[in-house]
Amino acid sequence: MESGTGRVVSGYRPSGRLHLGHYHGNLKVMTNLQKMRDCYFFVADWHALTTEYRDTSMLWTYTQEMVLDWLAAGLDPGVCTIYRQSDIQAIPELMLYFSMIISLGELERCPTYKQQLRELDERVVNTYGFLGYPVLMAADILIVKGEEVPVGEDQIPHLELTREIARKFNMLYGSIFPEPRPILSKVPRIPGTDGRKMSKSYGNYIDLMDEEEVIRQKVRKMITDPARVRRSDKGHPEVCSVFDLYRAYPNMVSSEERARECRMAKIGCTACKDEIAKVIADDLSPFKERRKTLYSDESVVAQILSDGAKKVKLIASETLEEVRRSVKIARV
Repeated sequence: MESGTGRVVSGYRPSGRLHLGHYHGNLKVMTNLQKMRDCYFFVADWHALTTEYRDTSMLWTYTQEMVLDWLAAGLDPGVCTIYRQSDIQAIPELMLYFSMIISLGELERCPTYKQQLRELDERVVNTYGFLGYPVLMAADILIVKGEEVPVGEDQIPHLELTREIARKFNMLYGSIFPEPRPILSKVPRIPGTDGRKMSKSYGNYIDLMDEEEVIRQKVRKMITDPARVRRSDKGHPEVCSVFDLYRAYPNMVSSEERARECRMAKIGCTACKDEIAKVIADDLSPFKERRKTLYSDESVVAQILSDGAKKVKLIASETLEEVRRSVKIARV
């Protein structure tokens, strides 16, 4: 984790239960940062609409579940600020100003946009809202003048657009916004069961509440070294998705030792899969126990979000007034 002293901002889309990729890619970083920084973590429900706009019936349910997952993972609303994006009405106004200074070419060249156009249903994501996802993200971060952002590696291009928007705005209207820096996890990419990035959109994820047997079945489906046909064949862990999972648990199992055994054909792929499945289950066990105790406390979510929104609205209002004066929208 990078060192720093700036305000931290990060958000998650409430589009379903959190999975192992979230847990290692960002959530563990967030729980550590809250003890050291001024942290703002938001439910990105407007972002969820970019792909889930056809059916919003589960949006509040997913919001509740995600906040409870955060609490079970260790986020403390007494230490960090937790809020809902759609409660901050200043965000879309700031997005409007930003949309005036970012070009279509910059948005269309975003690697994540191009990748998801290829891999998801183009009829769903070929929209103005999806194309403008990075502009909304910039407004989310800069409305509270975020200086550091815990992100997965796939979000780095989006964050660079935020930095570019901040630079352009400052150049045109005066220095108002910081250029936020990324904070990456030591395990920035967790592979899914199909070898791609773990994602709810791809259906290749391990749910944080999955039982050990379910985890084992999912991991057993993962593709290992394609050149290792027989148990006696020497392996190449650097091309194995299962080996990537080992790197996420340095305190529970030695990835170096397993790599050595794989290269010498001293351990088989099935044994590796079963071992790491158990490691994952054991590591998630405390989270699952805490999460179960929170099932009956869903009413607490509304209060947490309300308290967080009150704090963020004050900051956002000040930022927006400063922006309006700079753009000469407000009376001066």
